[in-house]
Parts: sequence; C-alpha cells; structure tokens
Amino acid sequence: MSDQDLSTCPVDALSPEAAATELARLAQEIAAHDRRYHGEDAPTISDAAYDALKRRNDAIEARFPELRRADSPSLRVGTAPSEGFGKITHAIPMLSLDNAFSDADVRDFLGRVRRFLKIDPLAGAIVLTAEPKIDGLSLSLRYENRRLVSAATRGDGTVGENVTANARTIAEIPETLPEDAPDVVEVRGEVYMAHEAFAALNARMEAQGGKVFANPRNAAAGSLRQLNPEVTRNRPLRYFAYAWGEMSAIPCDTQYEMVQRLGAWGFSVNERMRRCDSVEEALAAYHAIEEERALLGYDIDGMVYKVDRLDLQARLGFVSRAPRWAIAHKFPAERAFTVLRDIEVQVGRTGALTPVAKLEPVTVGGVVVSNATLHNEDYIKGIGQSGEPIRGGKDIRIGDTVEIQRAGDVIPQIVDVDLKKRPTDAEAFVFPTVCPACGSHAVREDGEAVRRCTGGLICPAQAKEKLKHFVSRNAFDIDGLGDKQVEFFYELPREDGGIHQPADIFTLEARDAASELKKLRNRDGWGETSAANLFKAIDARRQVPLNRFIYALGIRHVGEGNAKLLARHYLTWDAFAAAMKAASDPASEAYAELLDIDGIGEIVARAVIDFFAEAHNREALALLLKEVTPQDLEKAEAGDSPVAGKTLVFTGTLERMSRDEAKARAEALGAKVSGSVSKKTDLVIAGPGAGSKLKKATDLGVEVISEDDWIALSGG
Repeated sequence: MSDQDLSTCPVDALSPEAAATELARLAQEIAAHDRRYHGEDAPTISDAAYDALKRRNDAIEARFPELRRADSPSLRVGTAPSEGFGKITHAIPMLSLDNAFSDADVRDFLGRVRRFLKIDPLAGAIVLTAEPKIDGLSLSLRYENRRLVSAATRGDGTVGENVTANARTIAEIPETLPEDAPDVVEVRGEVYMAHEAFAALNARMEAQGGKVFANPRNAAAGSLRQLNPEVTRNRPLRYFAYAWGEMSAIPCDTQYEMVQRLGAWGFSVNERMRRCDSVEEALAAYHAIEEERALLGYDIDGMVYKVDRLDLQARLGFVSRAPRWAIAHKFPAERAFTVLRDIEVQVGRTGALTPVAKLEPVTVGGVVVSNATLHNEDYIKGIGQSGEPIRGGKDIRIGDTVEIQRAGDVIPQIVDVDLKKRPTDAEAFVFPTVCPACGSHAVREDGEAVRRCTGGLICPAQAKEKLKHFVSRNAFDIDGLGDKQVEFFYELPREDGGIHQPADIFTLEARDAASELKKLRNRDGWGETSAANLFKAIDARRQVPLNRFIYALGIRHVGEGNAKLLARHYLTWDAFAAAMKAASDPASEAYAELLDIDGIGEIVARAVIDFFAEAHNREALALLLKEVTPQDLEKAEAGDSPVAGKTLVFTGTLERMSRDEAKARAEALGAKVSGSVSKKTDLVIAGPGAGSKLKKATDLGVEVISEDDWIALSGG
C-alpha cells in the first residue's frame, strides 16, 4: 500500500507496521505546519485541515499506544520547539507551589507554619497575603543597573528558555526601572491574555484561515514562544508581576509592600491582592473571588497565600521544590462523564501492578483526557481484602459511564460510576495474579493494597521503568533521553546500541562508533545532529551531585528527600557505600548510625541495606561507577559555616524556635543532624529538660551549648 493510500486508510484497518509509517508521515507533516504557523506566522492549510491531521494522529496513537513517537504532535501544545531558544540558568530557582484543595488544607498549611516557627496561636496572628493565581506562563525578568537584560521562562525551574526579544514587545514590561531600584532586580510574574483580547485574536486567526487557540493560556504560551518577535508583538500579551528572584537589596520587609513597590517601579500588579490578618479572612477572599471568577476578564485557577513577613519567609525556607511559606488554593476540580473502554495493568519500576482506565477521550478543564488512574485492585472492586468497603472505592467495570475529575496537574481519576447506564453484560474486572510483562507471579503482601511482580531482573517492564527513573529530571536529567527514547533503546540488542542498564547509557557513544551495524544517526527518527546532541548530553552528566546519584538508583522508599538526608550525612559515595555494607549487620555501629539520621527510619534503612546486599545491584553499580562520578557534598557545602560537616544533636525543649526550624537551619549550614549522641557527635544543643542525651554527651566529652549559643553560632 502506498503512502497516499495509507493517508486515507481507516485507522481500524491499519496494521502495526502501516500505523508506524503513518505516524512518521503525520509527525513530519504536522511539524512542518507548526513551523510555518508558529515560526513564520504563515499557515498553508486551513484550521479544519490541520485539526483533521491531529485527530488522525491521536486516533492511531490511541489504538497503538506503544507506537507513539518521541516527536509525536500529541506531545506538543502547538508551540515552537524549545531548541529555537537559548537557555538561561536562573540565579535563584523558580520553584513551584504546593497545592491546597479545601479550606481544611489551608488551615493545615497555617498550622504547619505555626509549628515550624513555634508561634502559639494565642501569641498573635500570622499575616498572609492572598492574590489570584493567574493561569498563564511564568516569566522572569532580570534588570542590571536598572535596564532589562534578559527574560526567561520557568523551564524546569533551574534553566529556562531565553525569550528576551519577545518579552520586550509586551507593553507592561518596562525597559528601565527608576533610580530607587537596586542594581540587580529579578522580577517574576505571569504572562497572560485577557478574555476579550483572546476572542479578538481567535477571530482574526480564523478570518486569516489560521489555527485558533483552545484557551487563553495556550494562546499566551504560544505567543511568547514565537521564534519571530514580530509575531509576539502582534499578540495582545499582558504581564502581572507578583514576586522576585535575585535582588542586590531588598527594599521592603513584607511581601505586600514588595509587590506594591514593583507596582511603583512600573509593573502591573494585581489590584485584588489582599493582606489578611487571619486564615478566615484569607478564605473569605478566596470564596469571594471564586464567585466573581467569570467577571475578571482573565483566567485564574485559584488563590495563592503567602506569609507576609519576609523574615518569617526566610526562616521557613523551602522543602523539596516548593516554599514552606506559600500555598496555592486551587478551585474545585473540573469534572466530566465518559465511557470506560478498557482497563490496562501497567508494571512500575518497583514491580507494582497499577491499573489504568482507558477512556473515551473527553475534555476536562481544557485538557483532553483518555487515561485515568484506578489506584489498585481494591479501588476497582470497591472492597478491601477484609470485605469492608474502602474509602473512595467503586465497583468499576469495563463499559461503565464514569465521572472523571482532574485538578491542576494531578493525574485524572474516576470519582463515580453511573450505575443506571451500566451495560447488562458488564462483568467485574478480574485483577491479574501474574505479571502482564513477564508472566511471573504477582503477589500481595499482608497489609498492602498493591500487588507486585516477583520477576525482578527478568521483568522487562521493571527494567525499563528503572531506566526511565534513572534519567528523569530529578535524577541524572539527561536531555533528549526521555521515556520514548528509553523504550526505543531498550528494545535494541546491546550489541546493536541497546541500553539495558544505567552503565549502557554512558558507553553508548563508544559502542555506536565501534559498531559495524547501523549507526544511531541512520536510524528512523534520528540524524547526525540529534545523535550528536544526545551523546553530548550524556557526556555532560558524567558527574552528578551525590544526592541525585542516590535518588537515581531507584531504591525503594528512597525519594528525593531521603536521598538528600543520606547524602548530607555521609557526604561521599565511598563513605555511603562502605557504611551500607557494614550496616548489613543489625548489631553494627554502622546500622545504629544509619537509624540515627534524623528522618531515616527502619523501613528506609532496610530498603537501602537490601539494595546493597543484592549481588546484581553491586555489579551494576561497579559498571556504572567506571563511567560516572558522584560529586562529594563535603566539597560543595564546606563554605565558611562553623558547623559545616559536623554532626549535631538537639535535645531538650527549644524555646525560641521549633525543632524543625533548628534542624533546617543546621542542614542549610552544611551540618548533619543526628537523633542520638555518640563518639561521632561534634556538638549538642541542649534546652530545658535535656536528659539522657545530655548525660551521654557529658560522659563522652562532647561540646554542649545552649539554644541562645546555637542561634548566635548559626547567624542570629
């Protein structure tokens, strides 16, 4: 069958081979149309014809999900490729916010703030700011000597796209700041498009035969990311400033005053920002704007609350990728009804069997949803192992009409079943007891809701998922080696460029050069440039921080947080690996030291020890360590801190700060915090009521200081 015949062949009649050929054609053709539209603002086909191409691509991928390409149009949101822009590293990372979905979540947030700061509710109010959460595209503006020098998107939080030329076309972004502004000012805010302007743009685009945008956020994002700044200039983009990054001087003491200062410097700030003396006042502002949402003239998806005092923000600091002092209160999730066509069981990197609902595609909150999580087999049955109904569980069957909920970036989930529309022949779903990937037994331990494959190394699904985790953003973060590329390389024989374990990633270029078989640059979907870029990206990750290296190993129960705790304690890979080997003896000092790490419990300790006890893990590590070098934290964190590299123990009652704040401050200064006193302890901070730990410190001759001494030592 010719390519022309394929283009008219019904999707249901395509073979897997024909479908792969058709997807390649569609990817190339749609990319060309995207380039003409986004890069040149000169579309060559109508919107209807373009949409027909996209719908055909989506339909083929729905039938053959395993064939979805790395360059699939379904992975893009109608914007120009990011490779068209240079990269800018943010001086201070642009972090995300934790989310709250109910009033109770917001009260819990304020409770956590009080506990961390050790502020009694009766001692006085913690003032919050409340401001609408704009549904747009984050943009950071850098001014040096009061002149705009660069503009960058959020990107991955650390590195963003350089869109300086485009940002200069937005009228609400000033080119210069007044004389009272500091020498270095980094302003952060949101690029958005008002409803009226969005409607006018779509009308203009439609009249020109161009592609209309699905919603104002997509229009704003697509307009800002134009390769041609003149296209951006003709798009009605606006900008709200609400925060800052690097500043050579902070002129105000509160969040509210700082935002007003941004307004005085010429930026547009949201007039609906409020100072709230209580959580009830903040919630009242949320519910008021929730009712007025449709009248604002621009899209918002919730309210953002921030602790107003900047000195309290500094004390609260950050956890993972979000500040402790702010939270986004999202509007209720949008919902829609659709039909459950199938239930597929996927295998994760830990062997967990996870059911996924395959849905008749439906738009929920501006996003087309075709998959939803079903959590576990009990959730599908609606009852647990004991026979008792489980919370949120439903009797879910293939063919059911189900209600889908999607909140922000949370994975869509099924929240209800319309039993009145259930087909008469619908049967209860039988969860598999063998792994669908390798056929090994899938067992469920007592007390666990998850069934796991016992295949281990022979299970290809687990191996692929572990590789995906290894190269993920918060692990090795190898640019150009995403999920689809991992699957591509995994299916190849190792002698033909395959990647089956982490070390294979770093030998890929050498094996490709030495291979007498097909070179990577000659394979479908690759070329000279893309292959060279991948090799370059891999080579750039031959050194990674110790915490990222530990996290990348995919040890069960060791997420980003625990990886950081382990790295901060042991500082070097050699020390960590030696300690885990010694800790295999539960009676050893190494095991006791591992458990003494504040935040590491027996479950995590056992998981790490078991990982190192497995011979195949040690073999894989040995091969990997020939190619990469984990960076010691000792060198990176020593600095001028008087406690860097030292082991601290807090005991007794701290009266001026919470234990959490004291620990956070110590770790920020490069210290290790332990839960017990030993001969390795360097310093004990003792408050009133200190007991056995203080006595042991005295017996061992460990230095003991008061809380006041600690505050002075750690910078006041």
